[in-house]
Amino acid sequence: MPPRPAPGTLRLPAVRRVPLSAPFHWLAQGWRDVWRIGWPSLMHGVALALFGAFLVWLAREQFWLLAGAFSGFLVVAPVLATSLYALSRALERGEPANLHTIARTWTRWQYSRFAVHGGYWSLVRFGLLLSLAGTGWVLTSAALITALAPQPVNTPLDFLRYVVLAPGGYLFELWLTMGALLAAPLFASSAVSMPLLLDRRVDVLQAVLTSWQTVLTNPAAMALWAALIMGLTLLGMATGLLGLVIIMPWLGHASWYAFRALVDTSTLAERLPPEGQS
Repeated sequence: MPPRPAPGTLRLPAVRRVPLSAPFHWLAQGWRDVWRIGWPSLMHGVALALFGAFLVWLAREQFWLLAGAFSGFLVVAPVLATSLYALSRALERGEPANLHTIARTWTRWQYSRFAVHGGYWSLVRFGLLLSLAGTGWVLTSAALITALAPQPVNTPLDFLRYVVLAPGGYLFELWLTMGALLAAPLFASSAVSMPLLLDRRVDVLQAVLTSWQTVLTNPAAMALWAALIMGLTLLGMATGLLGLVIIMPWLGHASWYAFRALVDTSTLAERLPPEGQS
């Protein structure tokens, strides 16, 4: 049992340095897990693709809203991938990786609902924070495009014509800049936070500070990792969302291995349900 920190102290785990090529190794490990687990993993991709199709239908004549919704989706993706982390962890431990693992992941937070420090509610709180950030970006993006676009943006062609290729305009550059200003700190805050909260008994502040530490310790590798996540996600969207069926589970499992490679959790207590709960 790891020693308890003194009252009033905030203990962070050690962060490892990884080579620039590490993200490709994480992707290889994640790809292996997708096919070892099979449909319990792929069902996450199916659900996310269907949700994306619902967004397209909902905003089919309001592309200004759809653009923000899809980019905001990337903000909350670490929360949606929580059970994918749990599936990879089960494989790592030699345990069954199945529907029971998924159900247990999404219900176990109830076991420690009254915990003050590092309880399973930490996952819920962090998820809500990311959801609020994603919603904020959707509203900001929508307001920016509707207020500054020279013509209404109702279709992808309108977005290309009046935002991306607007002659003498700056709207697309401003939209990208604001998105980057939001995405960069959110990526730094969430790169390993959700896997850490799932696996170890830490609170939200410890998880976020550890995530920032991983990015600051490995800026090149983490920048490449962020670019790969963005590129693969855009590829999935460009295939009419069908590619997301494989890409999203793939990235979820790979993110678990990123966490394992980057964070030394040996000094932190493992997060376990109360005795008798599983």
